[in-house]
Amino acid sequence: MDLILDFSLTSLFLISVQFRFATWKEVLMMVEGSVCSLVHGAASPLMLLVYGMMTNTFVGYELEVQELANPNKTCINNTITWLDGTVVERLDNSTTYCGVDIEAEMTKFAFYYVGIGAGVLILSYFQIALWVSAAARQIQRIRKMYFRKIMCMEIGWFDCNSVGELNTRISDDINKINNAIADQVSIFIERISTFIFGFMVGFIGGWKLTLVVIAVSPLIGLAAGLMAMAVARLTGHELTAYAKAGSVADEVLSSMRTVAAFGGEHKETERYDRNLVEAQAWGIKKGAIIGVFQGYLWCIIFLCYALAFWYGSKLVIETKELTPGGLVQVFFGVLMGAVNLGQASPCLEAFASGRAAAKSIFDTIDREPEIDCFSEEGHVLDKVKGDIEFHSVHFNYPSRPEVKILDDLNVVVKAGETTAFVGPSGSGKSTTIQLIQRFYDPKEGMVTLDGHDIRSLNIQWLRSLIGIVEQEPVLFATTIAENIRYGRAGVTMEEVIEAAKQANAYNFIMDLPQKFDTLVGEGGGQMSGGQKQRIAIARALVRNPRILLLDMATSALDNESEAVVQEALDKARQGRTTISIAHRLSTVHNADVIVGFEHGRTVERGTHRQLLDRKGVYFTLVTLQNQGKDTDSDKPEYKESPKCSVFKLKHLSYRRSLRQRSHSQMSNNIPDAISGKFKIHSDHLETEEFDKSKRKDEEVIEPAPVTRILKYNCPEWPYMLLGSLGAAINGSVNPIYALLFSEILGTFSIQDLDEQRRQINGICILFVSIGVLSFFSQFLQGYSFAKSGELLTRRLRKVGFQAMLKQEIGWFDNPINSPGALTTRLATDASMVQGATGSQIGMIVNSLTNIGASFIIAYYFSWKLSLVVTCFLPLIGLSGVFQAKMLTGFANEDKNALEAAGQVSSEALSNIRTIAGLAKEKHFVSQYEEKLQAPYKRAKQKAHVYGICFAFAQCVIFMAFAASFRYGGYLVSNEGLPYMMVFRVISALVTSATALGRASSFTPDYAKAKIAAAQLFKLLDRVPKISLSKTEGHSWDDFKGRIEFKGCRFTYPSRPDIQVLRGLEVSVHPGQTLAFVGSSGCGKSTSVQLLERFYDPDEGQVLIDGHPSASISVPFLRSHIGIVSQEPVLFDCSIAENIQYGDNSRTVSMEEIIEAAKKAYLHDFVMTLPDKYETQVGAQGSQLSRGQKQRIAIARAIVRNPKILLLDEATSALDTESEKVVQAALDEARQGRTCIVIAHRLSTIQTADIIAVMSQGVVIEKGTHEELMARKAAYYKLVTTGAPIS
Repeated sequence: MDLILDFSLTSLFLISVQFRFATWKEVLMMVEGSVCSLVHGAASPLMLLVYGMMTNTFVGYELEVQELANPNKTCINNTITWLDGTVVERLDNSTTYCGVDIEAEMTKFAFYYVGIGAGVLILSYFQIALWVSAAARQIQRIRKMYFRKIMCMEIGWFDCNSVGELNTRISDDINKINNAIADQVSIFIERISTFIFGFMVGFIGGWKLTLVVIAVSPLIGLAAGLMAMAVARLTGHELTAYAKAGSVADEVLSSMRTVAAFGGEHKETERYDRNLVEAQAWGIKKGAIIGVFQGYLWCIIFLCYALAFWYGSKLVIETKELTPGGLVQVFFGVLMGAVNLGQASPCLEAFASGRAAAKSIFDTIDREPEIDCFSEEGHVLDKVKGDIEFHSVHFNYPSRPEVKILDDLNVVVKAGETTAFVGPSGSGKSTTIQLIQRFYDPKEGMVTLDGHDIRSLNIQWLRSLIGIVEQEPVLFATTIAENIRYGRAGVTMEEVIEAAKQANAYNFIMDLPQKFDTLVGEGGGQMSGGQKQRIAIARALVRNPRILLLDMATSALDNESEAVVQEALDKARQGRTTISIAHRLSTVHNADVIVGFEHGRTVERGTHRQLLDRKGVYFTLVTLQNQGKDTDSDKPEYKESPKCSVFKLKHLSYRRSLRQRSHSQMSNNIPDAISGKFKIHSDHLETEEFDKSKRKDEEVIEPAPVTRILKYNCPEWPYMLLGSLGAAINGSVNPIYALLFSEILGTFSIQDLDEQRRQINGICILFVSIGVLSFFSQFLQGYSFAKSGELLTRRLRKVGFQAMLKQEIGWFDNPINSPGALTTRLATDASMVQGATGSQIGMIVNSLTNIGASFIIAYYFSWKLSLVVTCFLPLIGLSGVFQAKMLTGFANEDKNALEAAGQVSSEALSNIRTIAGLAKEKHFVSQYEEKLQAPYKRAKQKAHVYGICFAFAQCVIFMAFAASFRYGGYLVSNEGLPYMMVFRVISALVTSATALGRASSFTPDYAKAKIAAAQLFKLLDRVPKISLSKTEGHSWDDFKGRIEFKGCRFTYPSRPDIQVLRGLEVSVHPGQTLAFVGSSGCGKSTSVQLLERFYDPDEGQVLIDGHPSASISVPFLRSHIGIVSQEPVLFDCSIAENIQYGDNSRTVSMEEIIEAAKKAYLHDFVMTLPDKYETQVGAQGSQLSRGQKQRIAIARAIVRNPKILLLDEATSALDTESEKVVQAALDEARQGRTCIVIAHRLSTIQTADIIAVMSQGVVIEKGTHEELMARKAAYYKLVTTGAPIS
């Protein structure tokens, strides 16, 4: 007893850790709820007292009837006497009581029952409602605190935690905590209270027997305790294993285009599957362990029955210490206590997994960020000049402590001057910028602003002084005006407009149909590079920063856009301290000071002229870059004429989308080719509304038919059969127990002592054998269903993931299918489906056999009484069904509402650097909290509904007892039904009803499972518009690589109103190089995407070797194409594995890898790394510099040995030194291959066989460099405008 109490107290103590965030109000709610649970728990034992009195009444009545069967006996003054008036004495000289008015007695008992039932109704409603709403409030608070804490972590923490994992934590782990602190606790308390009161009733009835039973019960407590511990441990392991798989999925879905281009779908599915295996193993272990303990519990309980009954009957018959009613009371009191203790153990499972989940969440909440961006501490300077100085700074990234990035760096940046940092990639230029923003703190040395160490300054204030424009600016999924407003709180519209004018963005914004209210799409996907860049500059300027940091702000732009952006930057620099990092040295030569970096330290500083004279790092970079020039240096200056300012939109092209997310959303509208004016389509003004309504339609999902779910579980049928067998045996245990129990009561009215003893021993032996049997059957059920369920979950996750990878790229453009949402869907849906099979089937089989056996027994012995009892069964069943229905309704809404919050958190975590730089963390926190309001309101409503259903279900049984025993009394007195039959019928049917109830208590899972399954099947049934199967479409042997575009017209599915290609005509022969040039948004990258068959043209054809692309097998076509894009996506594995990714149809040998690496000028660099080819590249290749990533991408394309090579601005993001190397590698790769090059930098394509100049989706002129220069038309204008060609 002590052990059990002790155990429940410790578990309650451990749970209490999860209530750290409760306010006094919630504590009060939980205390009130607990009190209700306690009192509710006492109701059943209280009923036992009534039951005991009732049993005595029945036994007495039966003895009286047996005596009076003798015609010579009669009843006088409530004592049985002979007809001559002498009192009848029994063997032990006692007299026999008579004159029981059985019906009146039964009426009295019926009223007791009704009273208890009414109490239960009220208590159980409050118990659930209070606990569930208290939990909802705490979870709301935990969600907020967790998100807020993550948002104020320093950037180094994000380097070490993957975004996918954090998203999973926010959704799944917090739900686990919710399960552990809501209704489960109140039910746990109620069960423990029943346990305690049950034992008390036992002691009141007969202490000897109670003690005997108690002697055995520690065995039960022990089992439950061990089980909880084991489950917690295993759940923890399972969680970590799943988090790994989740981050794989997130990584793959985020870089869908790369996966598609290299045919990596199968490989990625396998990689995902490998991570699932581990989690599956833990899940199966968990099932087996639960099975063993459950079996052990039941076995012990039945052995207890045997012992208690054998000893109890001794006390009744031989020593007369107990009445038969007393025996029933003790026996049931202790039994009820024990069973409730057993039933409390599933709650412990929920607590345990909740605690495991809480640990990781609370650890984060408790972690003190090294750089807390919410902290109010630190000085605020009254006047800022803007002198920045680095004093012998040493630094390495926390995720890679062994690589030194800055090595004793000393730099002075004077106020009001423009200082340019130049140097090869990986020399630490961008790192200095991150240190100035205080994303990281230096390991040694310090960074000062006006002589103050920036660590002593207030961080929000410090960041508010700094404006930053990056190479790949991140815009948020809202309007242009809002994006600019992110720069500073409380900006007026005038200031927004002013900033837009300074950034040369005003004109193009005013040309848009919705002007400043145009939505930029997720990640700014609807804007071209130049437009995004200018919006980002406006955002930086609206801050009115003292310090402006430009990190390669123009490198990703084409010449025309670059000239405009450069001009905006030159305006912006006036009178501010500016640090500019650029790879194109043409953009830095007019800086006041140029600082040369090499290997993490500065090697030279001076003006453009001084450094050229010094002939150091800068000189080499400049001379390298100038070799490309072959036109005279006095180029006409490019002024933005009104005509040119008709801005060129470009769709978020291949390269960018490859890196960021898998969007490819298009430019907003395309200038009309002929008039040079805008044609605006009003269709997409409604897109947002349309999107909303579309989402509504999409979410109405019919639950999936169970048969289909089972089909997926087909291969496990032997396990399911075994499990069902186990469940069937477990189900029939209860009815058999009802039979034996009534037999026991029957034995007390047997007059012959020997017969009585013989029967009793027989019954005890039966009890023992049932106990042993149920041990095995419970284990069988637990293990088999865990195995089949885990295998199913894994299979569904795998198929779901496979189905996602099979979809055409256009599908990923739909914001509903953003990587974040898809990862969450994989994580939660598949594991929920388990609720519809596996353990659920076990539950159903168990309940069915239970109900079947009970009905047979009951109707066989007394059909009249059975009918009365049966009337109550539908109510008991109904309450369960009702409960289920309620929860399904909620399940759907909850999920959606949390998905909205999930999108906010996903956007925030993916772009954490930008948000930190803008000091906008608080804004995102409040946006997230706003999105949590709706689900929170619903959770609170749910509490009451759930409470009402639960209360109804709990009190029905008391009403059933009242009616049936009253009628039983009538049958006994009027129709001579033996009283043991009354007990037999009622206990058989009531146990079956509780089985029904138990089956229905699993219904919430079941409902959720069906909805989750339906969502999965919807995905599996979707037929992709472009099939990836190897069998569809044809292939041929001698693939040449001749490409023709014939009259291609194309619009992106996500922007149906804008035509990107308008009749593209161009062809290229095998082995030739075709270069596409043209301003942003003219459809260059789009043509590449059509060639890869990410999309198919709406009209016209793409012919490859004369075959229309739509008829060619996609894997075959892609296997002959290699692609190198501007921002290559690398996967989070080793360098060798990334190169091997080039050819996923076979295993690439190490020799080939090295061969390819040599061709890509990568080998020497790799050999300098400590782990050589086994070096991990980090998430998205974050551990490498751009030039290194680019060369890995080239090696990856070479390994493929493609006939067609696509180079999509492959060098634009590199500095000069890396670019030379990469360009050389590309030139080598082009040998003997058909090559399509897209370049913004014209020097890289002068050697091409054909140069096609595109504008607004058509080719306006084509020819070689010389021919086109001679024509003095569009190409000539492109070559001679904008920044000097580098």
